[in-house]
Amino acid sequence: MPHSGINWLAIIVAAIIPMILGGLWYSNLLFARQWMALVGKTEEEIRKSTTNPAMMYGVTFVMCIVLAYVMDYFVHYTASKTFFQGMKIGGMLCIGMVVTTAYQSVTFEFRKTGLYLISMGYNFLCMILMGGLLAVWR
Repeated sequence: MPHSGINWLAIIVAAIIPMILGGLWYSNLLFARQWMALVGKTEEEIRKSTTNPAMMYGVTFVMCIVLAYVMDYFVHYTASKTFFQGMKIGGMLCIGMVVTTAYQSVTFEFRKTGLYLISMGYNFLCMILMGGLLAVWR
């Protein structure tokens, strides 16, 4: 099924979801302390190592747009029309493609499992919310 009638506004709004959720997920309200402990950095060290925040967030947003566009394709392809159907597509894409491939960094790069779990929880939540939004916003 060809993907026509792309709703760019829905894609851009869906791409904002990871930006907002990331701000919350990696804040002191949720996982900032655990994440910093697992990466072995203090908040001050992280601030000092961030040379160009505008570039970091800009590139991240572009990647989120790509993610939302691809997810929108799958939501259309599966004819998902309800929030739950979109969530299911987002969850399946995350589990099948993100969770599985990202685990290689734990296995071969000796990354900490706790860091992987924090990151994958964030990715899963982002992708189910993005999928849900894209399914209902036609």
